[in-house]
Amino acid sequence: MSQIHADHVNVSIEGIPILHDVSFAVEAGTWVGLLGPNGSGKTTLLRTLNGLLPYAGTLTLHNRPVHAWKPRDLAQTMAVVRQSTPLSFDFTVEELVLLGRAPHKSWLDRTTRQDSNLVQQALARVDLEGFAHRSVLSLSGGERQRVFLAQALVQSAALLLLDEPTTHLDVHYQFGFLNVVRDLVTAGRTVIAVFHNLEQAARFSDHLLVLDHGRLVASGAPDSVLTPDLLSQVFRMQAQVDVDPDGTLRIFYEHPVAP
Repeated sequence: MSQIHADHVNVSIEGIPILHDVSFAVEAGTWVGLLGPNGSGKTTLLRTLNGLLPYAGTLTLHNRPVHAWKPRDLAQTMAVVRQSTPLSFDFTVEELVLLGRAPHKSWLDRTTRQDSNLVQQALARVDLEGFAHRSVLSLSGGERQRVFLAQALVQSAALLLLDEPTTHLDVHYQFGFLNVVRDLVTAGRTVIAVFHNLEQAARFSDHLLVLDHGRLVASGAPDSVLTPDLLSQVFRMQAQVDVDPDGTLRIFYEHPVAP
């Protein structure tokens, strides 16, 4: 059964059409990679899924229209890790991660031992043990991004939206981060992630969606989507694509394609 179903979804921002007739389905327990050039509508689609933007057409989460979900219920079901998140206050790492428990509590509820245990477990999973009492403002961009993943982990949502979350991470931590997410998918969670790196998208995703100028132009398994023709037409790069014996997809970029 589809966890998310979109049928002819259109989104405009300040009267400017951004998404045009976008239709797709996301099965529970899968990782969907969302690709496209800059300005293709990837972040707009994530914000629409997260209930932040109005839309026309049909967009459902668990067979309920997204616009019909109360924000608290949606936050219990869906967690978001953005590319970067500005901070107005100097939280400790523990305090910031604990905010992920907010959708499950009332204003008067206190932090429980279970909450604290979830925080420690999440920090361990993102390789930040011992950071609980550090100021978030003292962290590097990559460390801070891993804190936000830990926050999403303690939110315990069945669906995780990632908007280019590894942008500020060193290569080592990029793969560590993505492997943690892959473990979550293996355990039954659903992930929709925007990727900038196409080879990473192919390596970790079960299914790819490609947007171009606000339209869905390709959908399917990575090796069927990332073809030389698509790379040329959508990403404006002449390239060759090969698949290693272990199934790893490799892209060999040659030169830009003239507009």
